[in-house]
Amino acid sequence: MATGISPPSGRKRNGGVVSYNLEYHGKMPQREVLKIEPTEGRTVNIGETRDRLLYGDNLGILLSLLQDKSVCGRVRCVYIDPPYATSMAFVDRDVQHAYSDTLEGAAYIEFLRRRLIVLRELLADDGSIFVHLDQNMAFEAKIIMDEVFGRCNFRNFITRAKCNPKNYTRRQFGNVSDYILFYTKNGESVWHRPCLRWKPDRMREEYPCVDQATGRRYKKVPLHAPGTRNGETGTAWKGRMPPAGKHWQYRPSKLEQLDRAGEIYWSPSGNPRRKVYFDARKGIPIQDIWLGLKDAHNQNIRVTGYPTEKNFDLLRRIIRATTNPGDWVVDCFCGSGTTLEAARELGRNFIGIDNSDPAISASVRRLASGREKMGDFVGKNKSSVSRPAQTTLFE
Repeated sequence: MATGISPPSGRKRNGGVVSYNLEYHGKMPQREVLKIEPTEGRTVNIGETRDRLLYGDNLGILLSLLQDKSVCGRVRCVYIDPPYATSMAFVDRDVQHAYSDTLEGAAYIEFLRRRLIVLRELLADDGSIFVHLDQNMAFEAKIIMDEVFGRCNFRNFITRAKCNPKNYTRRQFGNVSDYILFYTKNGESVWHRPCLRWKPDRMREEYPCVDQATGRRYKKVPLHAPGTRNGETGTAWKGRMPPAGKHWQYRPSKLEQLDRAGEIYWSPSGNPRRKVYFDARKGIPIQDIWLGLKDAHNQNIRVTGYPTEKNFDLLRRIIRATTNPGDWVVDCFCGSGTTLEAARELGRNFIGIDNSDPAISASVRRLASGREKMGDFVGKNKSSVSRPAQTTLFE
């Protein structure tokens, strides 16, 4: 595996400044976007709670939230699953129109960009945003997000396996993935690293050494990193220099501290390596390819029946990783309310927005009585599925 090294002194990477942009007809200056007339939307009745579910155009409603001091600059996490520019219309399980995904090209890009500009203003300085798309517009959206949030605040281009393998008759590979663009507002953000549990065989393979004094399992990792340094980490420690073209990972004072604590392994040839103990690790850190988070694919999975409904555990992972209890979570394309349910379960406050009647009904039903197994809906007619009375939806 190739390892990059830092550039020579004086040649630093551009600090997040985007020297290019995506130009198209109808692109509005950012300052003008923030001057668009706000709209309040209609508040949906979800009981006595600080949470909010709002019905209406999400751009106008987001602009109105800029005037709300309890929300503006305090949102810790935004997750959106906007239309994908598919040129299709979607229906719910009752074959009723749910929403249209007809915007394409420049119109779609500007539609998304304006909302991203306002969402950036709503985010706390240590907030995060996740934009969920497929291959149609993910790469154009990456350029727009670099422009709005700064390339230096890009964190991950997450690939998710969304479904089971496809038996395509077309001459191409099966399309089983979609993508999540993860950005932060600034360099520092709330971060609780998600991990998977260790399996015994994997643990023994990854941590093959056993400390004779304590019985603790550990692995040995290098004490140096690529790149030369002129400061303390580039000097000798215990009479040893770091290998050519590299530097110590820690200052000599920290290395001394680790050595006194017995956390340095000395090879027979006198080469120092750091001991990393298994019991100090929470688990296997999750990387940027996400498996095991497919959308509904069998009749035992609990769903609302809304089209394009996302995996519940996917949203729990995102919210748990980037927020604390009591934080605001915003989803302005909330659809069936997956983000809202996950936020509520984790003790976060949510603001959900949508302009689709079936979406609002699905979210209200979900928040009131949860989801039902997909198989429960097979063979049922529309009238047999409970619906909240329309007159009770709005306050």
